[in-house]
Amino acid sequence: MTVGRRDDSDIPLWWDGEVSRVHVIIERAGRDWMVVDSGLSQNGTWIGGSRVSGHRRLSDGDVLRVGRTLISFRHPQASDPGATAVSDDIALLVELTTMQRRVLVALCRPFADGSPFAAPATNQAIADELHLTVEAVKTHLRTLFRKFAIGDVPQNQKRLQLAETAIRAGLVAEREPQH
Repeated sequence: MTVGRRDDSDIPLWWDGEVSRVHVIIERAGRDWMVVDSGLSQNGTWIGGSRVSGHRRLSDGDVLRVGRTLISFRHPQASDPGATAVSDDIALLVELTTMQRRVLVALCRPFADGSPFAAPATNQAIADELHLTVEAVKTHLRTLFRKFAIGDVPQNQKRLQLAETAIRAGLVAEREPQH
């Protein structure tokens, strides 16, 4: 199956300008499914924050990021008692509350223009954007640090690592709407 922006793709994503005409191929290999990205796409294909290069076997619950589009792969038959457990990274996509995601988006907003000198938004800037108190922002950030396992990082680097991880994993798009 081809995934791409072309109308004749098996999975057409014509609305996503970051998807290549022929972006990635998904093919069956015996009882399993594989993602094949041999450099077809300009922006790459991502699974749980890792860029796919060549062939990669899909597991039930994997989330592919193709351009700005997230595709959830479901194959329950593959989830027998002997199957390998799915990485907890995928749970991050599901377990963020609406407000946690809004705080994460606001934290990452300074990176939207692609500047190499950007820094994460301050607590005060996030509070102003979301109409929260600074203390509420800090509470949400502490929760996000735990969810992203950013505990052993020096305090002055936690916010940057959280923002970089969220952007790399595709949890925050470049041009998120401002609230």
